[in-house]
Amino acid sequence: MMSAASSKAHARAAGTPGGSILAIDYGRARIGLAIADAGVRIAQPLSTLKRINRNEDTRRLREIAREHGVHQIIVGLPLRLDGTRGEMAEEAERFANRVRKQLGVSVELRDERLTSWEAERLLEEELGKKFRENKNARKKNSTDEVTVDSMAAAVILREYLEENSGAEKHT
Repeated sequence: MMSAASSKAHARAAGTPGGSILAIDYGRARIGLAIADAGVRIAQPLSTLKRINRNEDTRRLREIAREHGVHQIIVGLPLRLDGTRGEMAEEAERFANRVRKQLGVSVELRDERLTSWEAERLLEEELGKKFRENKNARKKNSTDEVTVDSMAAAVILREYLEENSGAEKHT
């Protein structure tokens, strides 16, 4: 699997236009991030940011967006299982609008139902018993280690890329 940094370097070497796509799994305590280069189109967990406050969170996202050449952001929309919007969906939408205004890039909301469940399943497959034993510690970690939050963002991004690759294959 290619790291986000090597993916970015690969795209530059190949002369791929368009930059990267950043996915955000928004939460009140943490923000999970995943990245995909527009040319490579493989979603990869990036990091998990511990929330501080609106201004600091936006500043860190702006820094990450610049560092990775982000031209588009996908924000997970936490709909209820029946598809209706709750308090968290409204909060995520306000967050997405703030990011759009502050960063000046295209921001799209995407249904994220069951992505955290799928992220936990994928991490358990990959890491097995070690993941289950360290589950709470992993959620709180904000370093380079893959967390449920960053993996959920990668699931959101993977689904987005799969949906949008069909149109490109036919052109």
